[in-house]
Amino acid sequence: MASHVPEGSQRGYIIPIGGAENKRRKPLILQKFAELCGGKNARLAIIPTASKLKETGQNYIDIFRDIGVDYCVSLPIEERSDSECVEYLQELNEASGIFVTGGNQLRLSTIMGGTPVAQAIRRRNAVGVHFAGTSAGAAIIPEHMIAGGKAGPTPREGGVIFAPGLGLTNKIVVDQHFRQRDRLGRLLSAVAFNPFATGIGIDENTAAFIDPEGMLEVVGSGAITVVDPSELFHSSMESENRGKAINLTNLRLHLLTSGAKYDINSRQVFN
Repeated sequence: MASHVPEGSQRGYIIPIGGAENKRRKPLILQKFAELCGGKNARLAIIPTASKLKETGQNYIDIFRDIGVDYCVSLPIEERSDSECVEYLQELNEASGIFVTGGNQLRLSTIMGGTPVAQAIRRRNAVGVHFAGTSAGAAIIPEHMIAGGKAGPTPREGGVIFAPGLGLTNKIVVDQHFRQRDRLGRLLSAVAFNPFATGIGIDENTAAFIDPEGMLEVVGSGAITVVDPSELFHSSMESENRGKAINLTNLRLHLLTSGAKYDINSRQVFN
């Protein structure tokens, strides 16, 4: 679960990005993140663990430097033992922003879960360090991470696979590449399993900038699908046979585009 915010501190932003964000031409999302972290004076720690491509970390260093950030470092955490590296932990302790790249979210959870690096990320976010993750890096933000599931519009019994996430928040569950990979059904399945959490489905080149008070602002060219289960009347999840469509009644669904805001705590939309 999220680390306690010490007295006198304010939690940093958490910023799930739906993947495939513009990187070179009009990198609006990455620019906004960099500015939030201090612009030219930001110190960014990039974690490319989800990707097996050796160049991923350096690619993001180059992108952020092109944006104007002077100090960027990649932490190549490839084994669980790397998460105990004193140098990497020091970089996290000095960072104003932490960025986790895309790839396979199960690599993130199995390599980093429960390690000093994961603990440091939660602790640093609790004292004001901003955290952004794209694709797999977005999926791992909540306490409950969507690790897999079938595409399609219909929620089904067994339609989603969960794994433990970083636990920066327990109030949302995140899915990414949302419209492009037809993931409404698995987000609905996720919400049916855990009606406490709001479902956030993020399109590519789109991000949710969630401030310390829980206000979400949409940034980017796509949309965010918000599934609010607060008034869920009935779910047939527990009684359906494996793979069968499930019945969900009285859900609320919002489609929000750039500039729209959603209060995760009050569950109100502000256009």
